[in-house]
Amino acid sequence: MSPSILVAQNLSKVVPSAEGDLTILHALSLDLAQGDSLAIVGASGSGKSTLLGLLAGLDRPSAGQVILAGHDLGPLDEDQRARVRAEHVGFVFQSFQLLDSLNALENVMLPLELDGRRDAREHARTLLERVGLGKRLSHTPRQLSGGEQQRVAIARAFAAQPAVLFADEPTGNLDSHTGERISDLLFELNKERGTTLVLVTHDERLARRCRRQIRLDAGRLVAPVEA
Repeated sequence: MSPSILVAQNLSKVVPSAEGDLTILHALSLDLAQGDSLAIVGASGSGKSTLLGLLAGLDRPSAGQVILAGHDLGPLDEDQRARVRAEHVGFVFQSFQLLDSLNALENVMLPLELDGRRDAREHARTLLERVGLGKRLSHTPRQLSGGEQQRVAIARAFAAQPAVLFADEPTGNLDSHTGERISDLLFELNKERGTTLVLVTHDERLARRCRRQIRLDAGRLVAPVEA
């Protein structure tokens, strides 16, 4: 059994509202090993993105604990949590979130350069070739299709060799054929690099490709599924 890379214990999130406190996420626990894959599914407003944000240390829980790559996020301030994310986490978003002023190669190079990697250009080129964009290095996001932009985003996410990759609706803005190709790429890289994959999705086919699934309803875990 691989050691745990991501642990949540009795995680909950409560926010104030005009009608009183609103519980977005009720006490939830999970334990993921290195190289595991987890899909978080549920209707809009079920708490999926809230859970992903808590697991990634982008938000603080109202109660409970998150241990990410051996780091207890609870006692850490924002700068310390950002450092943990920079060292151990990659992100892929529905909206790609590429920098329009940079070309594909530069978008992938950026996090490597910020990390002081001297081989940033070479490593970024290798990753873009791996995702099938070796001939599109100098193209800006506006010159790329949606599927190509998402492939750049995936290359960027894997550039720092993250222990955990969080993906929020990674195929949500893509047609079904392109979405299937992006899904294939995510799972190929997940397997090749031993990265733990945690994704939020409405796509049941994509969810079934993960080894594990959890379903949320109004912030409650209603269906843990072992694939």
